[in-house]
Amino acid sequence: MTTAFLTKTSVLAACLLGAATPAFAQQASTAPVPIDRNVLHVQVILDHLGFGPGVLDGRGGQSLVAALKGFQEAKGLPITGKSDPQTMRALYPYRAARPTVTIALTPDMLAGPFVNPLPKDPAKQAELPSLGYRTVMEKLGEMFHTTPAVIMALNAPGTRLSPGTKVVFPNALPSSRAYDEKLTPEWRATLAMLNVDATQPQADHVVVDKSDSVLRVLDKNDKLIAQFSATMGSSHDPLPLGTWTIKGADYNPKFHFNPALFWDAKKGQQKEMLPPGPNGPVGVVWLDLSKPHYGIHGTPSPETIGRAESHGCIRLTNWDAARLSMMVKPGTKAKFQA
Repeated sequence: MTTAFLTKTSVLAACLLGAATPAFAQQASTAPVPIDRNVLHVQVILDHLGFGPGVLDGRGGQSLVAALKGFQEAKGLPITGKSDPQTMRALYPYRAARPTVTIALTPDMLAGPFVNPLPKDPAKQAELPSLGYRTVMEKLGEMFHTTPAVIMALNAPGTRLSPGTKVVFPNALPSSRAYDEKLTPEWRATLAMLNVDATQPQADHVVVDKSDSVLRVLDKNDKLIAQFSATMGSSHDPLPLGTWTIKGADYNPKFHFNPALFWDAKKGQQKEMLPPGPNGPVGVVWLDLSKPHYGIHGTPSPETIGRAESHGCIRLTNWDAARLSMMVKPGTKAKFQA
């Protein structure tokens, strides 16, 4: 186990090929990630409006289809899941949110500490001070709701990761960072780092729908006001159908690993208290449910949302989970349906 601090002279290509996880290295060793700027523009607008399309990558896919359907429902449009002419006209007023933004890197954006390699064994993870990002590139990916491979595709391979360097990112910048002063400074810093907008609609209730892998946020009139792609349940740990209550939020939570609750736990594993961090099992926030041992939470693997299975809980990207935490309060109802 080592803690790697990337130097200011590191380059994007070096981060992706040398200091990143194998999955990122494999992406870099094949063809570059294709980015359709028109698709990226649609994704960026939907992301700003609270209809999370998942990772901002300029590519189509099930998360974008679900986000378009949510936006169409909210606007009273035919629900096609496509960027059809009616939908494009409805998106047109929000076109000022350009698909990309160029930002000069700051020391805070590049700051660690970084944990690389990140051990998989819970016992070894419990020894760490935090379950932080592996690399600067992984952190920048989450900051801008994307992946290191997309950042690579938007910039020259020799772009240096040093303060003052101008880098092109998907435009996930919020309109406001005026977060509630009642929130802890640490949580406000996490919200700012993840580019979560301080202005969010308030939920009356949420609905988790397994049929289309989304979490829907509704007001008191049952109007859809936000929607996020989600991973929920598996054959081993099915989604607990029914109506539950969100009891509260744990920000930047520690995680109590109890092998008795995990069907895939290895023989001999013991209970462990894992430190907080974006690469922890529940990401940056845990929304506790009235159903024991269940919650709505973030994830260390945003690219898998809606495509993988969970241990029964509801997983969102870290930025969507953080955004949802601002929309709900203790007592908010959460209905889980098939």
